[in-house]
Amino acid sequence: MTGSRAMAVTPTPRLTPADHPAARALARWSARPPVGVAFSGGADSTALLWGLQQCQPAVQIVALHVHHGLQAAADDFAQHCQAVCRQWLIPLHIVEVQARHAPGDSPEEAARIARYTTLAATALGLGLGEVLLGQHADDQVETVLLALSRGAGLAGIAGMPRHFERHGMAFGRPLLDVGGAQLRAWLQATATPHIEDPSNSNTAFTRNRIRHAVLPAIAQAFPQYRETFSRTARHAATAQRLLQALAEEDLTHTGDPPLIGALQTLTRDRQANLLRHWLRATHQERASTAQMDELLDQVAACLTRGHQIRIRVGRSMAVRDGPRLRLEHPV
Repeated sequence: MTGSRAMAVTPTPRLTPADHPAARALARWSARPPVGVAFSGGADSTALLWGLQQCQPAVQIVALHVHHGLQAAADDFAQHCQAVCRQWLIPLHIVEVQARHAPGDSPEEAARIARYTTLAATALGLGLGEVLLGQHADDQVETVLLALSRGAGLAGIAGMPRHFERHGMAFGRPLLDVGGAQLRAWLQATATPHIEDPSNSNTAFTRNRIRHAVLPAIAQAFPQYRETFSRTARHAATAQRLLQALAEEDLTHTGDPPLIGALQTLTRDRQANLLRHWLRATHQERASTAQMDELLDQVAACLTRGHQIRIRVGRSMAVRDGPRLRLEHPV
């Protein structure tokens, strides 16, 4: 295969579901049938697809392959997925998508957005109950480290959720407690066909640098790092849910858009929590730390009828509109 390495599609050795490293997690997963599996042909999605078929044989499974067209070997990846699904008697839907990014935008982010949009639309069109993704414990650790490197808050440190909804479709990640090395060792031991994407070794990408340079050093110092990072992410997710519940309660008190006077009755921390929730949930907007600090200062100083507020927040402007704080979106 051009630009990639894939094992030949040969009969998979007979194994019981208990032999799979994610057997327990997959057997306990509350699937919403029929279930879609995002199937790239790589190691993680291959282990997920085979494991789900074996651990929940009564559940109808559909494999979904997003053809990004970003690599010369993209056609080969699709052909490989066709061969695997034909052998395993799993229906496969291949959807081509253009994931070109605008100048100045991240190509990885553009591809990610296009992938989720396409997966959701395809799954909805097929009447699927949910789409499962193959991210595992190592991916979760990388996500948490990336969040820490960017100075993220609780939402970032919480990492990837096990269950979430996007574009009207439910998504799930059943493998978040399973190490990537365990999945790859199982694939190798069973000669299960899968693709080795050459971009995974490209250390120009930050996530790959973490995977190849940082995680081995962490593993030497803290052998149980997968479990401890996962536990930290779960604690952060719990705290984030509590903050969201508090923000929703406070937003009921201040109204939407929020009354400035009602905002001023809250502590500064609760104001920040409410405003971040309001920006994200109502306007799909995010404020930087500097922008939020300036906005909070202006809310505190807004004690006269003539006081004006006009502060950039993300791509929009937070402005005073009489007694309320309103967001103006760019034209």
